[in-house]
Amino acid sequence: MGTAVKTTAGAVEGVALDGLTVFKGIPFAAPPEGPLRFRAPAPAAAWDGVRRADRFCAAPPQLPLVPGMPRAWNPDDGMDCLGINVWTPGGDGDRLPVMVWIHGGGWKSGHAADPAHDGAVLARDGVVVVTFNYRVGFEGFGHVPGAPANRGFLDQTAALAWVHDNIAGFGGDPDNVTVFGESGGGASIAALLTAPGARGLFRRAIVQSLAGRYLPEEEAVRISRAVCAAAGIDPGALADAAPERLLAVQDVPLAAMEADPDAWTTPEAITAFSPTIDGVTVVDLPWLALRSGAARDIDLISGYTRDEFTLWSLQHGAVRPTLAGLVKSAPLMLTMARSRPRRDRSAPRPARRDLGLAHTARVLGLDRDAPDAYRTGYPGSSDGQLYTAMYSDSLFRMPSTWLAEAHDAAGGRAYLYEFAWPSPVLGGVFGAVHTIDIPAVFGHASGDMGRFLFGGKTPPADYMELSARIRRAWTAFAATGDPGDPGDLGDPGNLGDPGGPGNSRVAGTSADWPRFSAVDPQVRIWDRESSVVSDPLAPSRRIWQARSGL
Repeated sequence: MGTAVKTTAGAVEGVALDGLTVFKGIPFAAPPEGPLRFRAPAPAAAWDGVRRADRFCAAPPQLPLVPGMPRAWNPDDGMDCLGINVWTPGGDGDRLPVMVWIHGGGWKSGHAADPAHDGAVLARDGVVVVTFNYRVGFEGFGHVPGAPANRGFLDQTAALAWVHDNIAGFGGDPDNVTVFGESGGGASIAALLTAPGARGLFRRAIVQSLAGRYLPEEEAVRISRAVCAAAGIDPGALADAAPERLLAVQDVPLAAMEADPDAWTTPEAITAFSPTIDGVTVVDLPWLALRSGAARDIDLISGYTRDEFTLWSLQHGAVRPTLAGLVKSAPLMLTMARSRPRRDRSAPRPARRDLGLAHTARVLGLDRDAPDAYRTGYPGSSDGQLYTAMYSDSLFRMPSTWLAEAHDAAGGRAYLYEFAWPSPVLGGVFGAVHTIDIPAVFGHASGDMGRFLFGGKTPPADYMELSARIRRAWTAFAATGDPGDPGDLGDPGNLGDPGGPGNSRVAGTSADWPRFSAVDPQVRIWDRESSVVSDPLAPSRRIWQARSGL
């Protein structure tokens, strides 16, 4: 294809890159500033001539997820952040499957320019890859009187509408769009499945590590008031407050949550900002909303990593690395020490965290016999490992499982997986930690995420082989709705870095990955030697069943 494409707002010119054409920073909505701040996204202004689309737009206002890391946003960057990016191997009229990535980041950070989300390798597998920014933190999810809730979700919906209206010119099929995302991105997709405004904008969904934290409206109001009080701002004057002023205090509610977890809905305060169940953009907890059958025509993959919560367990002191692992990973441990939430120095220091399993069960709303049930269900596990399992279940593993259960019960087609390949850092104590699946899906380990997960080293060959198998399944699902059907996606080729030449299509498929059924829950295990296992989290499912609401 040529490097110029006409969109509904005007023509854009991308850059040719080793068999692909790449477009960056195309506006899909107007900058959310001035009277548009804290409002639903407005259409992007049209332009004359051909607009260069060769660089990412600014990130949304945010602080680094890990203090001390480079800033993704500075006040001088402004608010022109609602841009979309496309990697395409095709041209106008090709009608290739489209895969739209929604990044994670706890709803308070993240942006599409992160090197970890470069779509080049995945696009060479025969799909059009799309990424985009959406408002995060207070700008996107803080409660503002008189403003719509979940503005970040509204941005996501606007981006999907742009894809529907424009992607054909980039060689994509607007009627065959798959949304995929991890953590907060996966949880966003789970809510978008039944969001009225997103109806008809995608055909398939891949939800990785569903972060199952959604706030009742009254709690969102409390969080907003705490931020306003810390910043010295009247809630009615938020539109006049500079974004950096709100950023400076956005983590203040975390201290209150840590000090008195019983007073808050969330069992673990990883972030103060989460989607609000407003009955409009988020109609209910996603696994409950699916029961109506409103999304039964959308094919679904849902899954989790085996050891989701290990990073936080290390920060809490529930598990510890070996001495040899600590020596080898000293820079990583320094980064982890910096990643603790900022604390308001004027606030009381939170009490020392109680790591006991009885206390953990109470905080998570489980029965008092839950610790014994965990010990019986997972024999040989240390208390630290069970602490990790309990929080992994609460925040990620059970919500991901419930989503598949609800979709199957409503008549939809669902597949469930567990990513089990363990990170080698810290002597292996991380296990299959949260985010370990992202480099596998994108086919490379670029940026800070890759350095974190692999200790600054190149991912080992067995991980890259696993990446090839997962990408084969993800792209097959995007093409046909069946992750076990390779379709006509090309011949084997070379794995590569995002900017490298060649075709990374690979042989092998997940032909033995059966549909999920609550009656016979078959789960795909992604590991060095992958397999299908019946109900690997059966003890957890029994313990948490009463909390699911299903």
